[in-house]
Amino acid sequence: MSLELSLPLLGLLLGVEFLVEISGTTVTITCPLTEGSIAWEITGIQPESKERKYVIENHDSSPTNVSCSTDDKKHEMYLNARVCTNCEELDALAVTGIIVADLLITFGVLILVYYCGKNRKGKGSTGSRLQGQKMQRPPPVPNPDYEVWRFCIFSTSLCWLGRDSQS
Repeated sequence: MSLELSLPLLGLLLGVEFLVEISGTTVTITCPLTEGSIAWEITGIQPESKERKYVIENHDSSPTNVSCSTDDKKHEMYLNARVCTNCEELDALAVTGIIVADLLITFGVLILVYYCGKNRKGKGSTGSRLQGQKMQRPPPVPNPDYEVWRFCIFSTSLCWLGRDSQS
């Protein structure tokens, strides 16, 4: 299967459209001229082909100027086709399948993370104590029956015990 590249921008600029097909290291160029004997010129070389399609075998990915002409018309194109020997060609169905599978896996992970996060957030304790971070508690209050109260006014020499009113 060959990868067909159309050059619409060049076609808009020149009013013509070359058809370029790339398969491995083979580049096939179709001239927009339909009538007459077609003469090809590729960067100074004039090949013997007089057909509408010109095939470049073992193209080395170097940019070239390509022109096809008849007696009264000439069309030119700058060809910068990247080719490789070990490339795998994918059809549209395989590319579509890869994209759809990637989207399904992504949405599956998204839904899984959403539901796992949603279930964790809802659990809380009935007490007022915070979960997670441990709070420091103050020391327990001693029993008030054994506590001695001192009331001092202006200095320590004027203190008395508050409960028993003993001095």
